[in-house]
Amino acid sequence: EKPSLIIVKTTIGYGSPKAGTADVHGAPLGADELAGLKRNLGFDPEKSFEIPDDVYDMFEKRGAYCHRARNMWLRAKKAETADAAPVRYSADDLYKALPEFDPAKSVATRAANCTVMNALAKVAHDLVGGSADLEPSNKTGMKEYGWLAAGDFSGRNIHFGIRELAMSAIVNGITAYGGYRAFGATFFVFSDYCRPAIRLAALMKLPSIWVFSHDSFYVGEDGPTHEPVEQLAAMRTMPNVATFRPADANETGYCWVEMLKNTTGPSCILTTRQNLPILEGTSAEGVARGAYTIYENSAHPEYLFLASGSEVALCVEAAKQLAETGRAVRVVSMPCRELFERQPLEYRESVVPGTCTKRIIVEAGVKFGWGRYVADESKTRFVTLDTYGDSGPYKVLADHFGFTVENVLAKAKELY
Repeated sequence: EKPSLIIVKTTIGYGSPKAGTADVHGAPLGADELAGLKRNLGFDPEKSFEIPDDVYDMFEKRGAYCHRARNMWLRAKKAETADAAPVRYSADDLYKALPEFDPAKSVATRAANCTVMNALAKVAHDLVGGSADLEPSNKTGMKEYGWLAAGDFSGRNIHFGIRELAMSAIVNGITAYGGYRAFGATFFVFSDYCRPAIRLAALMKLPSIWVFSHDSFYVGEDGPTHEPVEQLAAMRTMPNVATFRPADANETGYCWVEMLKNTTGPSCILTTRQNLPILEGTSAEGVARGAYTIYENSAHPEYLFLASGSEVALCVEAAKQLAETGRAVRVVSMPCRELFERQPLEYRESVVPGTCTKRIIVEAGVKFGWGRYVADESKTRFVTLDTYGDSGPYKVLADHFGFTVENVLAKAKELY
């Protein structure tokens, strides 16, 4: 009724002439060493790939036993679940379950994430998970569904404790077992601890989910140790990982639908600590395609603003002011670069037209990775953060680092 720990003390390269040395770790043994290994273990050094008959016999018997045991387990499981309703829901079911947000009230996407999760949990009955001791900050608690405790596994929320790597490995284990969509949550800067497990999920094509709050320097007073700068670019470099950074509460809901739809690899969603306005023009279809036009005053823009997350609102306001001067502008929200880059060329060109070379790229992180969206370097301006953050109120830091409408507009005007 409790875990067992089995400790086996071994010698690296046991039996070989190089046993117990680092030499046996990173290179082939070589012909002489291999012959010595075979001789020491009782094999004929002149023969290769020879397997004794008793090994074949043992595996044949063991295979037959395991086959019978598996069939017995399947029959028992089928009988046990015969009367249980299967977990089935469609994308339409998820969209219908999404909450509505008051367009007059700004809301942090971490708070919106909580509202979205609690709404979707009513439909996505397989959703389970929790936070690495940060649930009040991550806002990932499914309030109606209880917490797992010793002797009581009826809840759907898990107290993982301050162990991000172990949490992420457990999330993978639950997901791999089947029947559940498991998630783990922590601050985005601590994704560094989760990365080995996320990488394994990507390799194994497990649809594990991670919720990373406090996604930028806007964490503010927690200081630069808690302000992610390079983590977003690092996450985007991982093959088969879908990274979502929603621009407002509505995009947060659409991103969650896409994560639950994604069954061939892990997904991450990044949420803000600070409040964000509810934007006009958000699109479920646009989020499903990774990027879309959220604002424009012309179908043939001269100025193209590209952003994700909290910086989309900055770009929309700067673009509107630029439009008042008679310029043709477009703002593209890019909540998931991986989804966008899977789209047909025709769609990608319709959103980010090659004919529009004056581009302003805005994101609260390093600019690494955005180079692929530069059409003409001399006509591109970046508002990014290529240093570490700082300690102070987030509005003061926004002014300090240039994440203001005024600075974004000034960067665009440099291209007059």
